Amino acid sequence: MNQHEKLNYVEWPAMDIGATKRFFEAVFSWQFTDYGPDYAAFNHQGIEGGFYTAPLCSRSDQGGALLVFFSEDLEQTLAKVERFGGQVCKPIFDFPGGRRFHFLEPSGNELAVWADK
Repeated sequence: MNQHEKLNYVEWPAMDIGATKRFFEAVFSWQFTDYGPDYAAFNHQGIEGGFYTAPLCSRSDQGGALLVFFSEDLEQTLAKVERFGGQVCKPIFDFPGGRRFHFLEPSGNELAVWADK
């Protein structure tokens, strides 16, 4: 169940998404839903998430997880992020399943917020 402004999703970059999927399938019996050749989602693992194809080139693509919050009102949450010192690094964009934005918190960690509407 999605709860307003609570963590509910995690994403990791993968240089070889096929190898990553095979690893998690073999070791942890995960199953994936592919959304094109560059994204694979998983669920029922304690937290839902996915892997996206990305070269190791930018801060968020260096192997760190992207933690994603859910929001019932994306614009309101974005305004709060900015008001309290967060810096939007990816403005609101559409993706299969909803809309989201990415931001840097004051220490520079990248996080994201999504909404299903």
